[in-house]
Amino acid sequence: MAATVLDGRSLATRIEDSLRAEVETFAAMFRHRPRLVVVLVGDLAASASYVKSKSAAAARVGIDSEVVAAPATATTAELVALVESIARGERGRADGILVQLPLPDHVDSVAVLDAVPPQLDVDGFHPENAGLLSQGRPRFVPCTAAGVQRLLIDAEIETAGRHAVIVGRSDIVGKPLALLLSAKAPSTAAPPARHGCDATVTLCHSRSADLATLTRQADILVAAVGRPKMITAEMVKPGAAVIDVGINRVDGRLVGDVDFESVSQVAGQITPVPGGVGPLTVAMLLANTLLAAELRGRNGHA
Repeated sequence: MAATVLDGRSLATRIEDSLRAEVETFAAMFRHRPRLVVVLVGDLAASASYVKSKSAAAARVGIDSEVVAAPATATTAELVALVESIARGERGRADGILVQLPLPDHVDSVAVLDAVPPQLDVDGFHPENAGLLSQGRPRFVPCTAAGVQRLLIDAEIETAGRHAVIVGRSDIVGKPLALLLSAKAPSTAAPPARHGCDATVTLCHSRSADLATLTRQADILVAAVGRPKMITAEMVKPGAAVIDVGINRVDGRLVGDVDFESVSQVAGQITPVPGGVGPLTVAMLLANTLLAAELRGRNGHA
């Protein structure tokens, strides 16, 4: 029997509908709208497309946004100075700052990302925000990881006591998602399927021995490694929930890290590419931006 396809677009639309009402409440209270500033470096077509989609989504929920472009030749020092100037409000108020990745090879990406103040870090990449997440008191969670957890909760896929295997150990997806899924659920959380925590997590990577043996143990298998169709049907436990985070361009079309055609005949649930996790990443970015604006308002900075 073919797997149930988890529709990320539909869930993202519902999240946006909820955010739109919350943004209107915020605007009425503080007399301005949350504002997101995106730094776009160079002219990479894929990055420009992603930024355009984020700006369009922000507009749909009533969040103001601005794209600040920098040339591909910009140095690390120049980009750090640009981010710091945005944080100081020299281009108008910024409730959230996002640096679109990837940056050019000659740029120290860590230095640029670290220049975003933690209270404006709506991507959740700053060491302070990563540390808060590791301690179980998250402020801004990396958007893709948050989107995966939200998808599991919405689909009522049980995580408590289940074995989640994540293929990919990046700071953007793999590591934060492992922390989210393995976290202890709040004592008030009920029913268990609604909190997306308490899983037993195995985090795999390029040096994991006998990867297929590990992935076949997964009740929930997340592919976030950036290799087209790497996960095949033989690597999946029958009935498992398979979440494909990969976005790869092959022969002019987008494909995931999962071989959708074969795996969908084995899995219980599966996300498509495109239309699975991608829209949720953007929705979680909007949620983080609103949260950043609310926190600034509570601290008297709105």
